[in-house]
Formats: sequence, structure tokens, C-alpha cells
Amino acid sequence: MTILTKRNFMIAGGTTIVIAGAALAVRGGAFERLVGFEELPPTPIYAEDGLAIRGTDPVAYFRDGRPVAGNPAFEADWKGARWRFASARNRDDFRAAPDRFAPQYGGFCAWAVAARGKLYSTQPENWSVVDGKLYLNFNDDIQRKWEADIDGFIARADSRWPEIVRSMA
Repeated sequence: MTILTKRNFMIAGGTTIVIAGAALAVRGGAFERLVGFEELPPTPIYAEDGLAIRGTDPVAYFRDGRPVAGNPAFEADWKGARWRFASARNRDDFRAAPDRFAPQYGGFCAWAVAARGKLYSTQPENWSVVDGKLYLNFNDDIQRKWEADIDGFIARADSRWPEIVRSMA
């Protein structure tokens, strides 16, 4: 049984206004603000408060097949960021070959680099390893977009990344 009350009507009306406003904002180019994207300044590595991948061990994506929180006891500095690892072995392997384990595009959202040519934050839970390379994305919705055309997005991001790097100089 559905009961329509003044309160329900006002909630439904307010929801309709919010949805309509959201649709106009997206259409008007405010997609980034609507989904919480905030373009970040160009830096070699996405690192909140100097900590890369929000403290997640980059080697664990390859060894464990999942994100694993790093331990502050096992840290390394690379490209101006602090990287954390779950073990001394992972830290040492990263130090020996950081380009092998570090996320592509400095750990910024791979989809945003490809689709927008811009730098946005990432969540360690939104990831994929493709051809031995780690890619991170902004959130679950963006991850699904990424997964719809991974090869195409990688090709576009690879072509855009050199220009983004030049802007860091």
C-alpha cells in the first residue's frame, strides 16, 4: 500500500528538482563538480599529503591481486612521494624497479587522463592490471566506464600523458 502524504509529496518534489538540476549541470559542463571530481595540479605522482596511493602497497596489486594497506614501517621515497608497503620484500622490490610497480599516469585517474586529459584523484579499490601495468580510477562508476573500453582508454591516455608531463616542467 502506498500512502501519499504532504511530507512524501514534498520529498518527491524536492528529489525531482535535484535530479533535474543535476541533469542540467551535467549538460552544462559541470560533470566534474557533480561527481566530485576536482582537477588537480600537475605533479609527477598523485600523493595526498605526500603519500602515494593513499598508503596502499603498489606491489600487492601484482602479488596479492588486490589492494593491501601499506605499513609505515616499510616506506620508500620515489618521485617526491612516500610509498608504503605491506612488507620489506615488497618495499625492496619496488626500490629495485619502481616503474614496474608504480601506477600508470602518476597514480592519477587513468580514465580522466584518457577521456578528459586532466588529472583527478583515485581510490585504491578502483584498479586494474593490464599487460603488467597498474591503472587506478576515481570511483566505481568511472571504473565501469574504464572497463567498457580499456584498450581504447589506454591508447588515448598514453597519447595524452606526454603533454601532461610537459606541463609539469
